[in-house]
This record gives sequence, C-alpha cells and structure tokens, in this order.
Amino acid sequence: MTQTRTEAGRLAVAAAAWLALGTIQSALAAAPAARKDAVAAPKTAARAVTVETQQLRPDLYVLSVGVVNIVVQVGPDGLVVVDPGPAGSAPAVLAAIRQLSPLPIRYVINTSSSPEHVGNNGPLSQAGQSLSEVHGVLGGADLPIAGGASLVAHENTALRMLNPPRGIGPYASVDLPRETYNRPEKNFYINNQAVVLMYQPNAHTDNDSLVFFRRSDVVAAGDLIDMTRFPVINLAEGGSVNGLISALNKLLLLVIPVTPQQRFPGGTLIVPGRGHIGEQAEVVQYRDMVTIIRDRVQDLLDQGKTLEQVKAADPTQGYRSRYGADSGPWTTDMFVEAVYKSLMAAKS
Repeated sequence: MTQTRTEAGRLAVAAAAWLALGTIQSALAAAPAARKDAVAAPKTAARAVTVETQQLRPDLYVLSVGVVNIVVQVGPDGLVVVDPGPAGSAPAVLAAIRQLSPLPIRYVINTSSSPEHVGNNGPLSQAGQSLSEVHGVLGGADLPIAGGASLVAHENTALRMLNPPRGIGPYASVDLPRETYNRPEKNFYINNQAVVLMYQPNAHTDNDSLVFFRRSDVVAAGDLIDMTRFPVINLAEGGSVNGLISALNKLLLLVIPVTPQQRFPGGTLIVPGRGHIGEQAEVVQYRDMVTIIRDRVQDLLDQGKTLEQVKAADPTQGYRSRYGADSGPWTTDMFVEAVYKSLMAAKS
C-alpha cells in the first residue's frame, strides 16, 4: 500500500511538472524573434556604468552597479553568478568578472524576477558554458539547453518573466531561467561547496529564493532585504508583509553571529539585493523594523482606520529617516499602503 501511494505521488508530481513545462515551452515557442529586439534596445543604450568590486571571502565577491548587488563565486569548476544585474550594464559587469577569473560562468541564479536583477540574464548566460552537456531541468522535467551557462531560479520566476508587468520586457527566450525548481529547496555542488536555493513563498514576491553558499558562509538574500529603503512588497506579484517577515525569520535560522568573540572576524555575511553587506545583528534589526511597522498598521486596522488615516498616524515613525523616501520608485507611503493592503487581504 505504501509503495502504491508513493508511486501515485510521483506520478502526480511528474504530471504537475510537465504541465508547468508545457506552459513555459509553449510561450517560448510562440515568442517571435522581434521580442529579442524589444529587449535588446535598452541594453545597447550608451551610458557610463561603474562596477565596484568587494571581496567577502577568498572565493566570493560582490560586484555593485550603483546600489544593486551581484554575487560572484569563483573556483576551479568555474563561476557562479547570483543576480547578474540591471540591463545595460552587461559589458561592464563581464569586464569586472574577467578580472576575478578567466574561467567560464557555469551558473547564473536569480533570487526573483526583479528587473534590476534579471536584466543581464541573457548576456551573462551566453558568455558562459553550462556544466550540463545536453539538458537542463524545468519543473522537474528535462529540456534542451542551447549552450551558455545554466539559468537557475524558482519556477515562478520564469512564469513571471513570461508575463511581465506593463512597461517591463518583454524578455527574450535567452533571458528566461530554464533550470527551475518547484520544491522548497534546490542544491548543487560546485567549487568544493554546496550551493542551496531556498524558496520563500509570498514574501517580496511569490518567487523569492535565498541562495546559501554553505562553506563560504554567505547568503545572497535578494530583495528580501534592501538596505537603502523600506522593503518592496510587490502585491501584484504575490508579495505579502507576513510572508516577508517569515522569510526574514528563516534567514535568521541560517546566519551565525560573531559572538562571543567579537574581536575576531567571522560570522555569516548577508548580501542584500541593494545596499551594504550585513551581518546577523543587522538582519535582526531589519526583521524587527518590518515586524513593528506591521504590528502598528494591524493595530490601526483593527480600530477600523482607513488607509489615509493609517498613513496620517505615521506607523513608520522611528524608521522613516533611515529607510524612508518621499519621492522615487518606492516611497514611504507606497510601503505603508502595501503593508495595509497585505493585511487587509489576509483578514478577508
């Protein structure tokens, strides 16, 4: 009886994987060649791009394009790149990578579908060479890979990129992750260490992954952490404030502080999607900030306050000067509104 149930479960998982595979393959087949031109246009726009390089470990670096972070692991097997950066910066990013190692890029990993993290997927993937000879994995099923480094992400990342919001994309087929996973975790071994991808549902989006370089003791957190502003909660792509707090709590289970010997270097390093590199104490502070603001908004919501009344009550008090903004793509008002609507949706 146990064997029968196990086999049925396997068949169900396989069926679901092939259904997702069919959806993505059909969309790829239907995408005309002109879509590549649509994506290429902003990438070829002439502009000066500065890439700063910071070494975190002997084998691990962070490249920064402005405040956007790219993680690069180097080793005898080749390179692993996490979140290859915004469109238009590929030549400068590749030049900086070549200063680190002449070996090919083997994996390009996306922590989410955020445009500033997936914009260089195609150029960096095509500049590399996959360790897989003939195939990759998408939703648990095999499909051919047409050369280049393996593009890895959660399955929802590929699905979101297939149907991007208005004003973004459309993405060319070479930009789309083809080695995807739909389980809680995906891992592989390269350069003498395990690399673990951990899915964080309904956090910043519905397709976030933490990427843990286990031996290096470094976590690429993507946009689950943004050291430059209040966290972006993308409601349109399945994000939620409670999911974000849950993801931050899971991150804290991975990271180790430098205590009790604080005079020595050590401890887990966390690379946010944007901003400076952090340690365990900063993640605790960040998690607490989001939790306190969530609780303040929840209390006001329980009192029957409207969105405008919640904004007027200033639930970000004490944190606005550090993370707030009154203009730009993500303002304090937008953050408060996202928290409010997220809690309203959870309540209904």
